[in-house]
Amino acid sequence: MIRRLAVYCGACDGRDSRYQKAAHYLGLNMAKHQIELVYGGGQYGLMGAVAQGVLDGHGVVHGVITKQLAGRGVTMKTVTDLHLVDDMDTRKETMMKLADGMLALPGGLGTLEEVSQAASWMTLGDNEKPVAFYNLNDFYAPLKGLLGEMNKAGFLEQRYLNSLCFSADFKEILHFMNSYQAPLRRRYKDEK
Repeated sequence: MIRRLAVYCGACDGRDSRYQKAAHYLGLNMAKHQIELVYGGGQYGLMGAVAQGVLDGHGVVHGVITKQLAGRGVTMKTVTDLHLVDDMDTRKETMMKLADGMLALPGGLGTLEEVSQAASWMTLGDNEKPVAFYNLNDFYAPLKGLLGEMNKAGFLEQRYLNSLCFSADFKEILHFMNSYQAPLRRRYKDEK
């Protein structure tokens, strides 16, 4: 069961205010379902919106932020639990360890890097936790299409493609995560 969810998302608001509202609403839904948030610890953009939604719903928020970013004044001070870490690699690993599943909201390169790492580690057998994309306004449709092309070209096995969820429905995402079975790790021809 998903009790803690790592949410990767933009530290910017984006041009469409629906993303901000959806992030806040996701946070409220998480609190309603007693799911704790694990996120990057920032107060701005969708990061701040989802954290504020969880807090507004009287939920628990675990922030994981680098010392460098904390020194720049971006930390949300009202989080329930704050982890200060040395670098981004430690931040990503800490978030994955603390969470039962990973969910990407709309965001930029940092969001894409974080969720891509979680998904690629699945193929290595280093991540047995579910990975999903909150596909608001079909934001992740191009990525889903690219993954389909990787599959067609023989670079991404069908079982890994099937092990990712793209949905704009929180209940559907929760159902996917709560019934998730990690795929077998990739094996190579001469591997013993």
